[in-house]
Amino acid sequence: MSIDLFDINSLLSEEEQIVRNNVSRFVDENVKPIIQDCFESHSFPKQLIQPIAELGLLGSSIEGYGCAGMNSISYGLICQELERGDSGVRSFVSVQSSLVMYPIFTFGSEEQKEEWLPKLAKAEAIGCFGLTESQGGSDPANMKTHAKKDGDDWVINGSKMWITNGSIADLALIWANTEDGIRGFLVETSTSGFTANEIDNKFSLRGIGYI
Repeated sequence: MSIDLFDINSLLSEEEQIVRNNVSRFVDENVKPIIQDCFESHSFPKQLIQPIAELGLLGSSIEGYGCAGMNSISYGLICQELERGDSGVRSFVSVQSSLVMYPIFTFGSEEQKEEWLPKLAKAEAIGCFGLTESQGGSDPANMKTHAKKDGDDWVINGSKMWITNGSIADLALIWANTEDGIRGFLVETSTSGFTANEIDNKFSLRGIGYI
């Protein structure tokens, strides 16, 4: 557990302290002993995914759909403790939770919520957030990816870069320009035409899969 210089602990509820302590223990026992090897071998510790899900850390602030329904403070404490272990592990959890599960929960259809949120919460599916591109970074105004309606389907053309979880994802939330403005699309990575090439030899966040 981090040193509490500002006595933040006194401001936390009992439940929030329990969440923080459980994640802290998990980091000390499971992340810190292996993360140096993961950094050196440029590999993501996939063996941590299921234990992370079993702790209820994926989509932890979402109500229902198999999610833990914790408050925002608990989610912040979860991310703080995971970051203490490794930024890549925290990135995995926050992308799955905030950038994939939360948009589905907030903007998705009921059918999409029921199909994907329980799977993502249990780590039966891994998600990624496809916004950033090589020429424009994370600026939607410079985004080149576009989508056009084709009957009842959409055809998406473009490429993304620096997409956390991209190399291990089962579901991608892809952002694209359309005639009606920017829209998000849920794309299963098994879809024909979808490819993910992992970026190697990064200087930082080496223990997380990027495409």
